[in-house]
Amino acid sequence: MEPILQIKNLHHVYSRGTPFEHIALEDVSFQVERGEFIGIIGHTGSGKSTLMQHMNGLLKPTSGSVLLDGEDIWANKAATRQSRFRVGLVFQYPEYQLFEETVYKDIAFGPKNMKLDEKEIDRRVREAAGFVGITEQQLSVSPFDLSGGQKRRVAIAGVIAMEPEILILDEPTAGLDPEGREEILANINAYRGAKNATIMMVSHSMTDVARMADRLLVMNHARLAMDGAPGAVFARADELVEMGLDIPDVTRVFLRLRQLGLDVEPVYTVEQAVMALSRLKEGHCHA
Repeated sequence: MEPILQIKNLHHVYSRGTPFEHIALEDVSFQVERGEFIGIIGHTGSGKSTLMQHMNGLLKPTSGSVLLDGEDIWANKAATRQSRFRVGLVFQYPEYQLFEETVYKDIAFGPKNMKLDEKEIDRRVREAAGFVGITEQQLSVSPFDLSGGQKRRVAIAGVIAMEPEILILDEPTAGLDPEGREEILANINAYRGAKNATIMMVSHSMTDVARMADRLLVMNHARLAMDGAPGAVFARADELVEMGLDIPDVTRVFLRLRQLGLDVEPVYTVEQAVMALSRLKEGHCHA
């Protein structure tokens, strides 16, 4: 089956031909399968946000192409418009983009732009609200009367209500407390599970991407430096640190244990660490 998204030799240059010319993406290529959860990591200025904005036609490549189900999203105006509904983009701190007088109207904004009928808009608003834990009562209040975490959920619901096949999120848990972060990540997973949606999440939290992503893309100085399963990427911890990236705390601990001579495999989630320590303990018990 054809990948849902293909990025081919993507280049993007800002302010081309001026003294401020800056290469933001250089020869980036990868493909995304339907239903995958992909984490995107990289230092500030590595090209992550520029890459995200190419996937639904907000930015046009300087060269290279973005294919959605095999069709170039810049093939014609209809393809570009369609890509903006099929690929949903949630910017960092999306709650700052709320503007309607009620939560319901804010969530309904995207579906209305899709020219859907009132009944379908209503279904989508209520379903999206359900995914992110917004109650029936909260739909009728002003989004500005909600807490920061609730506003974030409303903003995400507004994108989910367009039922994108690919949902791209830029630091969706930034600035939230641990409980709020867990809730947002659970909301994203609920949408993915219900719609078999493809998720692409930019995050500085290595722990979150290690736990949730099937695959990681590592951006470094405008290029795609790594593309692989979390285990394969975090096994290259020294290279990640050289790029100015963090690694999960638990990975750091286990690398230190190896340095101290303990026979443990590198791990990148707490669950894996528990299993590894249990095996180690059993080994000592049987010795």
